[in-house]
Amino acid sequence: MPRNMKRLLYSAAIFCLAMLGLSACKGTGGSADRHGSADTIALAACPTFSADSAMKYIQGQCNFGPRVTGTPQSRACAEYIAALFRLYGAKVETQQCAVRIWDGTQLEATNIIASINPDNTDRILLCAHWDSRPWADNDPDAANHHKPILGANDGASGVAVMIELCRLLSMQGVDTGIDFVCFDAEDLGTPQWAEGMDDTSQTWCLGSYHWAAKACETGYKARFGILLDMVGGFGSVFHREVVSMNYAEPVVNLVWRLGRQLGYSHYFPLSDGGMLIDDHVNVNRIARIPCIDIVPHFNEGPSSFGPTWHTIGDTPENIDPNVLEAVGQTLTQLIYNDNEKI
Repeated sequence: MPRNMKRLLYSAAIFCLAMLGLSACKGTGGSADRHGSADTIALAACPTFSADSAMKYIQGQCNFGPRVTGTPQSRACAEYIAALFRLYGAKVETQQCAVRIWDGTQLEATNIIASINPDNTDRILLCAHWDSRPWADNDPDAANHHKPILGANDGASGVAVMIELCRLLSMQGVDTGIDFVCFDAEDLGTPQWAEGMDDTSQTWCLGSYHWAAKACETGYKARFGILLDMVGGFGSVFHREVVSMNYAEPVVNLVWRLGRQLGYSHYFPLSDGGMLIDDHVNVNRIARIPCIDIVPHFNEGPSSFGPTWHTIGDTPENIDPNVLEAVGQTLTQLIYNDNEKI
């Protein structure tokens, strides 16, 4: 197993940092305990999430090629994503920031922020990264280790789910404010072939770091946040991620309860996964918004993130619409359900 697996950090130091956030979010909403026991939730009437639409949005992003931060392909795809959110009624703004990667190179990154009901102070945050990794450094063929990945799952899938959710909201609105944030520069962490050349813990999730700092500066608040990362791969199972449980256990419990009640218990087992350094850490620690990570955990194979993770095989044909549906319909129910507020 590669030492610097995508933000995997089973360290006591980060665990302690996560524990510091417990007082900020525990005791707010949700009746389920850590083991997932809860009464049945009264489900809301809500639209049907279309996995076919989400697949089209994945393909649309991949049509630009690898969306490596700062490249022409990246800038073109940013316009495509922003245009879709605008088409479905969101107020869209972009947030520019300069980021410095593992080798000292400085790049211009772009976060995309799309808001529904922007004047409502009662808000929910949904987020995903939209950039793709510049290096297929976990590919089984070493000849591919310096090639960029297409990122159909690792990047495009989470964004596609959010665009489809925005489309549903354009047809059947809600009163709650919803913010869809697409983070850039998430996947620029030190490649495996360059490990030891820098402090690898500082090279991931650069766009979300900037967004979270700005959110803190401007006083942006949301009741909770949900990060979507790699939510379309075949064989995906979403165990409860450790940092999510430490910072935002009520949110984890509600999402997992809804998913299981909707018939997706296979995808949302009542078991714990790994501890990740992912964009939700910045949302929790810097923006102080209790945020969870819906991210797969594979118990077998070359990576705990699945067989296509950081390989040139991360392409649209390796996306499973059933996984997109499980995540997308669960979040649709969450957005439209006013019976369980956190």
